[in-house]
Amino acid sequence: MSERPPSDESEPDGLDAFDEIIEAETERDPDLAVIEAGSRTLRAQAGPPQDDGVPSRPQDPELDRALREVETELASRWGETKLDPSVQRIKAILDILGEPQRAYPAIHITGTNGKTSTARMIEALLGAFELRTGRYTSPHVQSITERISLDGAPISAERFIETYRDIQPYVEMTDAQQEFRLSFFEVLTAMAYAAFADAPVDVAVVEVGMGGTWDATNVIDAAVAVVTPISLDHTDRLGSTHEAIATEKAGIIKAREGADGAAGATVVLAQQPVEAASVLLKRAVEVDATVAREGMEFGVLSREVAVGGQLLTLRGLGGEYPDLFLPLHGAHMAHNAAVALAAVEAFFGIGSQHARTLDLDTVRAAFAGVSSPGRLEVVRRSPTVVLDAAHNPGGARAAAEAVTEAFAFSRLIGVVACSTGKDVRGLLEAFEPLFTEIVVTRYAHDRALDVDELAAVAVEVFGPDRVQVEPRLDEAIDVAVTLAEEEGEFSSAGVLITGSVITVGEARLLLGRE
Repeated sequence: MSERPPSDESEPDGLDAFDEIIEAETERDPDLAVIEAGSRTLRAQAGPPQDDGVPSRPQDPELDRALREVETELASRWGETKLDPSVQRIKAILDILGEPQRAYPAIHITGTNGKTSTARMIEALLGAFELRTGRYTSPHVQSITERISLDGAPISAERFIETYRDIQPYVEMTDAQQEFRLSFFEVLTAMAYAAFADAPVDVAVVEVGMGGTWDATNVIDAAVAVVTPISLDHTDRLGSTHEAIATEKAGIIKAREGADGAAGATVVLAQQPVEAASVLLKRAVEVDATVAREGMEFGVLSREVAVGGQLLTLRGLGGEYPDLFLPLHGAHMAHNAAVALAAVEAFFGIGSQHARTLDLDTVRAAFAGVSSPGRLEVVRRSPTVVLDAAHNPGGARAAAEAVTEAFAFSRLIGVVACSTGKDVRGLLEAFEPLFTEIVVTRYAHDRALDVDELAAVAVEVFGPDRVQVEPRLDEAIDVAVTLAEEEGEFSSAGVLITGSVITVGEARLLLGRE
């Protein structure tokens, strides 16, 4: 990292642009000023400023068989969408394992949208500064091994199996002691924490599965808590308002004693609905956490569409970072990048202990190498086929805006397969202005929404003339590609496949992205 001493000179022109961010903040509740006055904000005063990571199935038949056995055993447990509001079981198994989650510092990430992309950016930045990283994210796109990464890459099938078999006796011991068996997600969380300790890693980047307070990951004592944008999703489990959902997610913001005895936790907040921001800031006050807010202490100063992504200037906690190339599309990815940068700065003590920026060339190299599979990912040309894992209205709106900005489609065909329990109408309404026609379908999993039920909503949103129904995803993709090709080989028609992470994963396999 390069030191930048405090300067008595006038602020650079970039600050004027940053002031515009603050002025552009909308719907800010005046009462938040009272809350903010009770919290310590974070921003140092400083001078001016590959591989996609999705593994395929093992080629060795015996190894593939062994991995499938583990997957089958894990699948026999409670699924990820079945919750019991307790961390008792995960604490029990980790206690038996010697509390591996305490062997390394961590950055903990919650929110509704953007968690995985932000986690991957944080991981890339930390790795660029020669720290050994462990990343735990969910759900996976294609392979269960994606969920646990070391040094920026998913652990091997061999290591995944070995980790599971190593802790299996302790899992069974815990099962026998608890009212309910450990869930699928709880076992995976224990595996991740154990694998990180065994590596060992210098820092863990951990994404919650759902919510925050009662999430299995929330037994970790994170130096930095990150909250990406909150919107309405999983409302049957987390609540039906931004305030209720934020209350659950705020549980990852904890009191944490620093080396000097002062509260050492830092919370990095993406831009939030005012009701969610109020809850999160109140929680920060309660635990004496230091706060860094997008649009106040850090943010996106400028961005331009570029070939293969976008060119950004970010305002960090320590200063300005110009000319960062990010090979991902959309304003939402730029905001994710700003959050990731602030989180890494906070992890290194910038803003609280140091008034400096991170080394600019290192930051540029890290962002330039970022990938986020299944997030506006182009998997075919002529016609262009794009995958996006949007599965709620907030994600769909962000994807729709990004597609409009990054691709000059004259005609866009949507292929949509959703999961049960989702706000399907809200998702379809977000895409309605974008899609010329829509092919509704289902993926090959029991969580998939019935295609006729999805079609009924699609007809109400799009009208019957713009909706086609295909019971299988492979057939739906064929139909969509055919519709796009009707304009001819040199047209600018395209296909967007979306609705669920599972949809994207299955489509990747069908389109040969192994």
